[in-house]
Amino acid sequence: MNSTALWYTTRASGIVALALLTVTMVLGLTTTGRARARNWPGFAHQELHRRISMMSMVFLAIHILTSVLDTYVHIGWSAIVVPFTSSYSRFWVGMGTVAVDLMTAVFVSSLLRSRMNPRTWRGIHWLAYGCWPIALAHTFGLGTDSGEPWVIALVAVCIVAVGGAFLWRLRVTTKRAVGLSAAGSTALSAASSVRGVPTSSRLVTSSARGAQHEQ
Repeated sequence: MNSTALWYTTRASGIVALALLTVTMVLGLTTTGRARARNWPGFAHQELHRRISMMSMVFLAIHILTSVLDTYVHIGWSAIVVPFTSSYSRFWVGMGTVAVDLMTAVFVSSLLRSRMNPRTWRGIHWLAYGCWPIALAHTFGLGTDSGEPWVIALVAVCIVAVGGAFLWRLRVTTKRAVGLSAAGSTALSAASSVRGVPTSSRLVTSSARGAQHEQ
């Protein structure tokens, strides 16, 4: 494969990887927020999330491999995993490396989820929310197509999709927290009332018995 073919493959795979990562983010936010379609079971939502995550990793691997093999610029194999070591566009390539490292950590932890402590897995999985904006910055900072109208439109759609999913989840989480707080207050009031009724009854009964004894 010549340099021109590698260059086009790098560009295409990078854009596809970003789009798939965006879909993964949206599905992750809505899955965590317990979004469910009427005819779409929860396990199908999670399975779709997992499969699209795997597809994004495949296109990411193609993007990385073709970038390193392209002889037009020298990136170096070490720059794949060690940020800011590339001699070419050190900062923006380094941002891409950070995104790759975060995505890899999230992907591997997902594969090992059944063997991990839930709290540890959840903490690692939060890295995904930092990965997406870094990948977006890498696309605009280094992408040769970043100034093209169709790329700008695609990125705008990605931002709106993730932003909308985030706001929806924030709304659902806030509503749930308010509901739990209200339910807790109601339960506490009910418990206090239940505890108060026997006490009053015992006082009335004791008074009645005392009056009868005096008579």
